[in-house]
Amino acid sequence: MKKVYGSAAEALDGVLTDNMLIAAGGFGLCGIPELLLQAIKDSGVKDLTFASNNAGIDDFGIGILLQTKQVKKMISSYVGENAEFMRQYLSGELELEFNPQGTLAERMRAGGAGIPGFYTKTGVGTVIAEGKDHKEFNGETYIMEEGIFADLAIVKAWKADETGNLVFRKTARNFNAPAATCGKLCVVEVEEIVPTGSLDPDAIHLPGIYVHRIIKGDHEKRIEQRTVRKREDA
Repeated sequence: MKKVYGSAAEALDGVLTDNMLIAAGGFGLCGIPELLLQAIKDSGVKDLTFASNNAGIDDFGIGILLQTKQVKKMISSYVGENAEFMRQYLSGELELEFNPQGTLAERMRAGGAGIPGFYTKTGVGTVIAEGKDHKEFNGETYIMEEGIFADLAIVKAWKADETGNLVFRKTARNFNAPAATCGKLCVVEVEEIVPTGSLDPDAIHLPGIYVHRIIKGDHEKRIEQRTVRKREDA
């Protein structure tokens, strides 16, 4: 089965619909599937729900879809770096389901493993627990969280072979691996595609069985917060 496509638009052709649930990799500005997000924006689909740790910044990452009002709901852990995200949420234009970071990662992993729900202590006694099933185990209270089963997963990797085996680079691994597994269809953008069989099996972070479509592209590597100090006089 052909997995390598010529562009993000080609890889998403026939896939996108309004009201989709999309799981997206990335953490801050690291490991964001920027080319696929741009193609989603260009497609004009709307009323999307994104499961993603955060929404990038105003002009990068999922933030570009917030600008065009194509997102109706975010399932996220962090809001702080995106002014438009905060504005839409506080004004009631955007629905937000807050998840502790570890819970969100586990919800994606659970979905990828076919697990419909699990119990965790994280969030007990907070607004996170409101409306969720509570259960005691060994005298401790837990809340039930549901696995995320996305219509589409979009992720960013460093290398792929032609069958979709993936290698992530350093912290760009972040949410990309669990996000990739929980989508009915997984589309990946990479910096390099190598011949099948050339990757060391022990270096593969995600096997190609989870990956359906791949594109190669040039990526912008931004720094989210640049902090420098003045050089001391010699």
